[in-house]
Amino acid sequence: MSGSFNVISGSKRSLHVQVAREIARGILSGELPQGSIIPGEMALCEQFGVSRTALREAVKLLTSKGLLESRPKIGTRVVGRAYWNFLDPQLIEWMDGLADVDQFCFQFLGLRRAIEPEACALAAKFATAEQRIELSETFQKMVEVSEAEEFVQADWTSIDTKFHSLIFNATGNDFYLPFGNILTTMFVNFIVHSSEEGSTCINEHRQIYEAIMAGNSDKARQASANHLQESKHRLA
Repeated sequence: MSGSFNVISGSKRSLHVQVAREIARGILSGELPQGSIIPGEMALCEQFGVSRTALREAVKLLTSKGLLESRPKIGTRVVGRAYWNFLDPQLIEWMDGLADVDQFCFQFLGLRRAIEPEACALAAKFATAEQRIELSETFQKMVEVSEAEEFVQADWTSIDTKFHSLIFNATGNDFYLPFGNILTTMFVNFIVHSSEEGSTCINEHRQIYEAIMAGNSDKARQASANHLQESKHRLA
């Protein structure tokens, strides 16, 4: 490692998280290369100004996210990128400002295209009455925000994220549920980029909404696929 870390300050409860964040950003930025051995425990404790307990908790946290692995007599090594848990919301937050926005959104859009159309189809078939009511209320709020005289980015980001999260939660399939929760951070970053300058794709959202409310799985699937075209998210 060529660089060094700054002293961490904060409550004792959050110290290990702050340390983990700094090490993670070093890994994500490439400053700590894949396969490299990070500095020893004493050196890192001195650089961060934290106890061995806080450092060990930080390493444990990063190990759970697939970034580090510790081996006796070798040390703590940066794991290859293929094993990093990019669906971890905390890891996504730590990536802020490090990844190219267009590349991030392009890759995330690819993931959405692989799973979201089917989620919409399942929601059209299995959404409960209560879930349909909530989806309807959410969509009406989307319309209000999109048609407001002054577009408020924060309002749109919040309601658009909720709309897509509700769809995953309405699939009736437990394996889709994590995407309604874990991907929230990704959605926020993506939506902020794609809705810049007031672009909301409200008509595409309306088609998804109406198909789900009508219980038409095929139309819901197609509407979602149409919505997820690159040209509709400033990625053409």
